[in-house]
Amino acid sequence: MTDTQKIALVTGASRGLGAAIALELSKTHHVVAVGRTTGALEELDDKIKAAGGSATLAPMDITNKDAMAHLCRSIHDRWGPIAVWAHTAIYGPALMPTPDLDDKGWTQAWNTNVEATRNLIFMVNALMTDDSTALFFADDHAGEKFFAGYGATKAAQVAMVRSWAAENANIGPRVVVAEPAPLATSMRGRFFPGEDRSTLAPVDDEAKRILSEAGLA
Repeated sequence: MTDTQKIALVTGASRGLGAAIALELSKTHHVVAVGRTTGALEELDDKIKAAGGSATLAPMDITNKDAMAHLCRSIHDRWGPIAVWAHTAIYGPALMPTPDLDDKGWTQAWNTNVEATRNLIFMVNALMTDDSTALFFADDHAGEKFFAGYGATKAAQVAMVRSWAAENANIGPRVVVAEPAPLATSMRGRFFPGEDRSTLAPVDDEAKRILSEAGLA
């Protein structure tokens, strides 16, 4: 990276939309890619380098509050403010009748989708300027049958983010909630195993569309 290159933090960059967003942002930013799977991050890094970009890999779990605090402090000390934060990390518990929603699935969904997002907003906000952009992704399944765990926690996440967006409307940083088309991701494959995937949007195409519409590409 060059001394003048802007920094983009992508949480949930291992696979799917997060990896596609990171790859696209790497054309104009140095990407700090956060994800739980080291091998997947290394594959992303190879693609970024092949495209002429650069990345710093951060293989860690966003639900680890201490690790996230250390990462944010390291970003601040090394680069200063960030230009973009794209948050794609999400956990989708198995679909099941609401009375069968187990403690483990619910707790992981809540901790990942809501609590970690709350913590990250607090931490990453300190890394942003009035001109920075935070990018989140809506996926509305609230109230759908068998979606109690994912639908409720994703709705809570987006409600929190929309409040932050409203609070910042006149002062920045800018908070954008994008609405991706149904994507050919592994999580959707678990949700809808019999679906015709040829009708789903490729993640690379959606990443380009979303970043373009958000004024980030």
